[in-house]
Amino acid sequence: MLSSGKAKYIAAVAIYGTIGMVLRYISIPSELVVFCRGALGAFFIWLYRRARGKRVEKSAVRRNLPWLLLSGVALGLNWVFLFAAYRRTTVAVASLCNYTAPMIVLFLSPLLYREKLTARKLVCVAASFVGIVLISDVLSGRPEDMNLPGIALGLAAALGFVGILLCNKKLRDISAYDKAIVQLAVSAVTALPYVLLHNRGGSIVWDGRSVWLTLLLCVFHTGVAYCLYFGSLSDIPVQTIAVWGYVEPVVSVLCSALILREAMSPLGWLGSALILGAAVASELSPAKARSAGT
Repeated sequence: MLSSGKAKYIAAVAIYGTIGMVLRYISIPSELVVFCRGALGAFFIWLYRRARGKRVEKSAVRRNLPWLLLSGVALGLNWVFLFAAYRRTTVAVASLCNYTAPMIVLFLSPLLYREKLTARKLVCVAASFVGIVLISDVLSGRPEDMNLPGIALGLAAALGFVGILLCNKKLRDISAYDKAIVQLAVSAVTALPYVLLHNRGGSIVWDGRSVWLTLLLCVFHTGVAYCLYFGSLSDIPVQTIAVWGYVEPVVSVLCSALILREAMSPLGWLGSALILGAAVASELSPAKARSAGT
């Protein structure tokens, strides 16, 4: 039986998994979409709260401000570095580098949070990472795709991902909405210099479809999803976050294959099954795990 925190987290990462499919139909520069996600996502959540007669709890924000600011910067840097990695190497390689983050968090959890690193959790995360390798199809990639600056940027994005997870574990007595408002707003400020740098002197064409889809990303994929995401991180163990986080690329690949009709190799299907199987196995109690194996 999934707890409320786990259900929120799985729902959030599943929503994130559909972002790539939506981005395929947006012609606006990706870094501008990143800025809009942070700024408009924060504004949407604030507007929703005001419509319900709620205000930001300033005292809770002040108590948690250092960690909120750090996590917001980490979020902005994760987006900026990841999109920069997409420019210099393949999406597969960049995504693979970014998803080293759960592995890093897994090994840090015993030191930082005294969470016992069980053999089963370790095997499940390792299996999930193997699944990511198979899904990314990086093993059949060309040598020229292994661009070192691109790989470095992808790994930098992973460190931002790690920062988000670790900072959110430090937050106390603050609502998911207030977390999301502050962190998304700070991420927009963090991304703004990159947006200005890459679009100076250029003209941006705002077509109707791109505008509506960008608004969808800001409201649903950011405003709603980040409330679920930030509302779950403090309620579930870091090792659970590490395993279930790999659901996002599975959803992304399934959307690509089933909706966009993009070809998916047998290894990709095997990788998806491996990730989902590892996620389910990680939640089995030792007694259930033994009975499942008989």
